[in-house]
Amino acid sequence: MGRFHESLGSLQEVRESGRTKDLAWRRSQLRGLLRLLTEKEDDIFGVLHDDLGKHRAESYRDELGLLVKSVNHTLRNLEKWAAPEKAQAPLVSFPATALVVPEPLGVVLIFSCWNLPLGLALEPLSGALAAGNAVVVKPSELAPYTAAFLAANIPRYLDPRAVKVVLGGPEVGEQLMELRWDKVLFTGSARVGRTILTKAAKHLTPVVLELGSKCPCIVDQLYSKRDRQIAVNRMAGAKWSVCAGQACAAIDYILVEEKFAPILIGLLKSTVKRFTTTPECMARILNAKHFQRLSNFLVDDKVAASVVHGGSVNPKTLTIEPTILLNPPLHSDIMTEEIFGPLLPIITVKKIEDSIKFVNSMPKPLAIYAFTKNEKLKHRIIDETSSGSVTFNDAIVQYAVEGLPFGGVGESGFGQYHGKYTFELFSHKKAVFKRSFLIEFMFRYPPWDDTKTEMLRRVYNTNYILLLLGLLGLRR
Repeated sequence: MGRFHESLGSLQEVRESGRTKDLAWRRSQLRGLLRLLTEKEDDIFGVLHDDLGKHRAESYRDELGLLVKSVNHTLRNLEKWAAPEKAQAPLVSFPATALVVPEPLGVVLIFSCWNLPLGLALEPLSGALAAGNAVVVKPSELAPYTAAFLAANIPRYLDPRAVKVVLGGPEVGEQLMELRWDKVLFTGSARVGRTILTKAAKHLTPVVLELGSKCPCIVDQLYSKRDRQIAVNRMAGAKWSVCAGQACAAIDYILVEEKFAPILIGLLKSTVKRFTTTPECMARILNAKHFQRLSNFLVDDKVAASVVHGGSVNPKTLTIEPTILLNPPLHSDIMTEEIFGPLLPIITVKKIEDSIKFVNSMPKPLAIYAFTKNEKLKHRIIDETSSGSVTFNDAIVQYAVEGLPFGGVGESGFGQYHGKYTFELFSHKKAVFKRSFLIEFMFRYPPWDDTKTEMLRRVYNTNYILLLLGLLGLRR
């Protein structure tokens, strides 16, 4: 515990020196991240494969490439984001200036998750540095190779006085949460998120929680063969090619009309076979514990009977075949818990509009996906459901759009980041109001009378003509 106090103290000293507020320093840290990502590309591919069995292409698509794009976006826009923003000052305060000035929060703590162990550490780190903070990153111990890589290389490419990497398990996380931070960002399970939130209350530390959920995918009837195949490509990619479904924004289950279900299942079967022709086409399950958790979903006889494709498991290689289930019991674990793996339930409804009621019967998800050309249905999904995001005719790609905030609502988390939203997440928007001594209104001070009350009424109703008449001693 003492060493963490010492590290925090040194970070606070750096912050108080003003070093991290300098825009040149912030740019240098972002450029350092880019050098890390480019010079250590092969090493990054290696540790992601060692931790999760990811193919180089998947690692580049979902982590490395996204990070390079994101950091370059931040570098291009940093000066604009960091500039004071003019706000409207009321005419009655003339001459006056109102500004919103973004300033660093101070020293922040980032807990990253194991499924995107590089991206979920460096994406928020880049925004925290851009905002001018000192940062501690606690990588997930469940991705040990990536965690060790970050601990070894971040001090080489970034300012070691302002950025620290702390390794360790849950006990280390608990010790870190005993300290006072200016903000904490946690990505992971709701169970651990509750612990983080409870411990943060001791110091009234603001917390951002990026949690998981059961993300639904609503599939309307598509009459074009081309549209159907493109839709299925995107569904299969968003389920099985992103860390084998071990992603918080992955499709958890599909809702489709009964009459369209056979067509959809047939296309999903053929597509997943094409996508997984060799074992390295899909990442492996994290470890034996998570493998057993996923396997247990299929132990229920009624759930096992609903399997229409796949279902085979290999504990030696920690792999589970892409599995499709048709109408498993709604009360079963696979339909009440977040799956976070390569199992895909398909639930049929009479009419596609019934899917809205089904989604609303579940906790608010991180994302809702819908494949449809029906504009009325799109509007209903937007207006009648609540989720962190809604994406039409694709899935997971919203994560890569810097102009959109990423985050949950309700049980799927709170707080949003990516692009400018990460900068704002780790900034305090300080209100600055400047006035002169030129004009003074005495009706704002006691002793009170009805005339002053009337003048105040005119100010708050922005009735400046009557206010001027009153100041001139003229009655209406």
